[in-house]
Amino acid sequence: MKAGIVGLPNVGKSTLFNCLSNAKAQSANFPFCTIEPNVGVVNVPDPRLSKLEELVNPERVIPATVEIVDIAGLVKGASKGEGLGNQFLGNIRECNAIIHVLRCFDNDNIVHVDGNVNPIRDKETIDIELQLKDLETIEKRLEKAKKAAKTGNKEAQAEVALMERIREALLQGKSARTVQPQNQDEEELIQLFQLITTKPVLYVCNVDEGAAATGNEYVEKVRELVKDENAEVMFLAVGTEADITELDSYEERQMFLEDLGLKEPGASALIRSAYKLLSLQTYFTAGVKEVRAWTIQIGDTAPQAAGVIHTDFEKGFIRAEVIGYDDYVTYGSEAKVKEAGKLRVEGKEYIVKDGDVMHFRFNV
Repeated sequence: MKAGIVGLPNVGKSTLFNCLSNAKAQSANFPFCTIEPNVGVVNVPDPRLSKLEELVNPERVIPATVEIVDIAGLVKGASKGEGLGNQFLGNIRECNAIIHVLRCFDNDNIVHVDGNVNPIRDKETIDIELQLKDLETIEKRLEKAKKAAKTGNKEAQAEVALMERIREALLQGKSARTVQPQNQDEEELIQLFQLITTKPVLYVCNVDEGAAATGNEYVEKVRELVKDENAEVMFLAVGTEADITELDSYEERQMFLEDLGLKEPGASALIRSAYKLLSLQTYFTAGVKEVRAWTIQIGDTAPQAAGVIHTDFEKGFIRAEVIGYDDYVTYGSEAKVKEAGKLRVEGKEYIVKDGDVMHFRFNV
């Protein structure tokens, strides 16, 4: 599961990526490693992990991770292959969610590809290119489905009806995510179409240092524009964050943040937002050897969660011993949780909750 950073050239995408990639500067517990030049595995800052470490005092601590991709800047005409259009669209199609960076600061020294700062226009430029690509995909698929529908094929008829609605939305300049599936079948079909504009999106407004704590007028305009999109908007002084990560000590970084009126680096909040955007959540295992955060999909069952550790755990799943995170912290240890009768035994149907501390019983 990975989130792709997109935007026009010179809006701060690569600076943001480098900032996230330097997450080690925010806390020694959150290092970073590179898979490819433009793909990074970033550890998810989670204060709960630090608390469990404090209580258990393990030999090692392993945080959850999220994959972030730095995608080449898009230009007008990308849907027809302009610039790095084909590469851009190929890369974005492989991502599960989109972090859309918008320039929301004025600086005459940084050239804007369209001559002046206007995040609304910038957003529309990218939206149009993605919508045009999706329109091309839908029209090709629609042609085939219509032929099958004429023979009386019920599935093809349902597919045509859904695609007609998506096509209409795209022609009106709306993203495919605005088309609500009317039943489970439509939900599955939409996923099958693999459209770019159905991917969940997080808008990141790149502001200047003066707006790092409060945002600015540009941010408000973006919020107003996307209010019907069911998308999150956050603002971040990307250049300033990059400066903070260059500071040598944790104390210096904290002082800098306090001067800006921030409690933590915006990059930490962004990483957590990307994690949620991908519909991911965390459960923990806690023992003297290791305290570890495991990444699962929201809605996963106990056997599916066990399978993240090892496929044998899922195949031979017997039961899960579960402690709620708050109970673990309240009582301070697994033994005291058991004494208080707060350890639960859950079966195959149990839906794992974010923050559960779990131990699995299995037999292969």
